[in-house]
Amino acid sequence: MLPDPEALTDFRPTARLAANARPAPPWRDELRRIPNTRNAFGVILLYAQTIGIVVAAVWFDNWFVWALAFVLMGRAHAQFAALMHEAAHRLLFRSRRINDWVGRWLLGFPSFTPIDLYRRGHMAHHRDEFGPDEPDIPLYRGYPITRASFRRKLTRDAEGRTGFKLFKGLLRAVRAEGPAGEQARRIVAVQIVLIAIGIALHHPWVYFILWLAPYLTVWRVINRLRSIAEHGGMQRSKDRRLTTHSVRQTFPARFMLVPFHIGWHLAHHVDSGVPMANLPKFHAELRRAGYVNDAIEYPNYLALWAKLSSG
Repeated sequence: MLPDPEALTDFRPTARLAANARPAPPWRDELRRIPNTRNAFGVILLYAQTIGIVVAAVWFDNWFVWALAFVLMGRAHAQFAALMHEAAHRLLFRSRRINDWVGRWLLGFPSFTPIDLYRRGHMAHHRDEFGPDEPDIPLYRGYPITRASFRRKLTRDAEGRTGFKLFKGLLRAVRAEGPAGEQARRIVAVQIVLIAIGIALHHPWVYFILWLAPYLTVWRVINRLRSIAEHGGMQRSKDRRLTTHSVRQTFPARFMLVPFHIGWHLAHHVDSGVPMANLPKFHAELRRAGYVNDAIEYPNYLALWAKLSSG
């Protein structure tokens, strides 16, 4: 899965990029500027879209609309996760207080994520990918795997077995002491509020059909496909091109799999202080400088998944 060493020799530092490919000042300050208004609209539109999907399913009330809504709500979980990830990096809003409040109560807790614990593990992931403190190794170690093994993993995800295992862990944490228990209880409290809203609107099963079930199934498939496309089959290295894949971004992928520019993952690992909105611009500069080229960048996710399942 690693790129050919010769493909890594074309990079030359520029006025905008330092020797380690990180942005150099003053361009770095421009790239790291957090787009408050844009991100606020992103959160608002995400809620409007999510509510709109639920309303449409209830209003039209036929099997096709319910099935489409089910899949789209899995995509909504991917969007919540992307914005939560941005808040975990404290790149959603310039105000830390607003960033953390929105990250917890509007993004993390509704989508079953203890964001403060996630932040701690995720920072370890960025400090040393594949290192001893790497929290995400179970998602992408051992690749490439056989096609049969790949199919079994996705089947477990689609059937809800992976999600239910994680969900049981969350419920067990409710009784724990310390930050883990506190965050788990807050997550459960938010879920109870969502259930109560459904009951008050005389649709008590909507929460289970269009929020919990897509989280346990569709989102788990999306999360695995995205995670292995980020780091599957790579290795520990100071050169991020050996730890993180680069994939050309297409509209279908951005729509369903990697919303809000989170798919520019190599650029994100080169400098995790760059907000997602500016990652396409940063990636384009990495390509111009030869840090990223066609030899190391996959043309699409299908090509990468094919290689990941060719073991």
